[in-house]
Amino acid sequence: MASTAPLHPVARQALLAALDEGWADPARLYRSGRQARMLLDAARETVAEVLGARPDEISFTGSGTQAVQLGMLGALKGNRRRGAHLVHSAVEHSSVLHTAELHLAQGGEVSTAPADRLGRVDPAGYELRQDTALAVLQTANHEVGTLQPVEETAARCAAAGVPLLVDAAQSAGRLPVPPGWSLLTASAHKWGGPAGVGVLAVRKGVRYSSPLPADERENGRVPGYVDVPAIVAAAASLRAVRAEAETANARLHALVERIRARVPQLVPEVEVVGDPARRLPHLVTFSCLYVDGEVLLTELDRAGFAVSSGSSCTSSTLTPSHVLAAMGVLTEGNVRVSLPYGASEAEVDRFLDVLPGLVAGIRAPLGLDLPPVAPMRQTLVIDALGKLCPLPVIELAKHLTDVTPGGTIAVLADDEAARHDIPAWCSMRSQEYVGEAPAADYGADRGTAYLVKRIS
Repeated sequence: MASTAPLHPVARQALLAALDEGWADPARLYRSGRQARMLLDAARETVAEVLGARPDEISFTGSGTQAVQLGMLGALKGNRRRGAHLVHSAVEHSSVLHTAELHLAQGGEVSTAPADRLGRVDPAGYELRQDTALAVLQTANHEVGTLQPVEETAARCAAAGVPLLVDAAQSAGRLPVPPGWSLLTASAHKWGGPAGVGVLAVRKGVRYSSPLPADERENGRVPGYVDVPAIVAAAASLRAVRAEAETANARLHALVERIRARVPQLVPEVEVVGDPARRLPHLVTFSCLYVDGEVLLTELDRAGFAVSSGSSCTSSTLTPSHVLAAMGVLTEGNVRVSLPYGASEAEVDRFLDVLPGLVAGIRAPLGLDLPPVAPMRQTLVIDALGKLCPLPVIELAKHLTDVTPGGTIAVLADDEAARHDIPAWCSMRSQEYVGEAPAADYGADRGTAYLVKRIS
């Protein structure tokens, strides 16, 4: 999920095994120490391969936040002869903003690249100067899921001789890492690894000077004893998640698309935010006018849904999201839904069933006269393949009002009873049965498409 994900089964298995095999100090030469070092080196190689780096460019930190902070401060210090100008986007994670505040307080200069209403940053908005020591850009926004133009920004930075730190916390494991980065950060617990493991990658040739006292561990970038079992589990889960990504992303993308389409149809005065196309597959954010986001979050929690409100990094402070504010979209009544890898269609449908009543209940004391929600779609495909009578007809009845009057619904079914039940239902409900069509016309590999035109 966005803030954190459940522990991946592969991570759990690797962690339990590594607790027995990798407990020793990997810096020592006795047998158990050498064994721990072998596990650590193998994990480093795995992470490097998935992220597109060399093993000796990878250092493990205590968190993604620490990785960002060390990466920024080390790059700024390493490039101090060039200047003290830092540039980042307005929608970066709070770890970037807080580090920028420290840099500013220490006499540095900071510029901010704006984002558009979809949360996307224009590479031309990065002010690259002769004294620019570092640029920072996320691969995808932590809050609204919008993918950022990393490759284009990296090309502009390379032409100007400016190192680019890329925060890949939200996309690592799910999507390939865009090329062109100078420094890269990630966080294991976001891809299903254990908490307490971050990744800082620094390309060979990039000027970097640790902002902390010298330490011989982790290439001198991260002092202190490393958690070998957690790192082994993080690497194992990263490899597993990346191998599953194509299938998992397609499934989650479809579920998120359903939420994006249905919420405005079910709840009046709602704004779904973020890029509708160039986005993460598992994350969707919407804002409800006249609703306190924290109150809605609590009601959803009581209903069994763990969602976030505000920002992935500021909701605990109860302050408006700096991301939504920078985008110029509604900040109140914000809900951020992150679907874990095991999320099901039934869970999404239950969320959509519960949400309208909860929002209406919160708004009820205000006495608002809100406009009714009208369906916006002209066509709808209902996948009832594999469902026996009477489920295809039930699905049709449930979603009839999801299309405008005059709109068409295609019910995909392979139960023979649907051929009789759907026309009969149309006759009983005064709807128009249009006929049959090949299910292949709607992307299905079996069954029949039964076409219904909504009359009223």
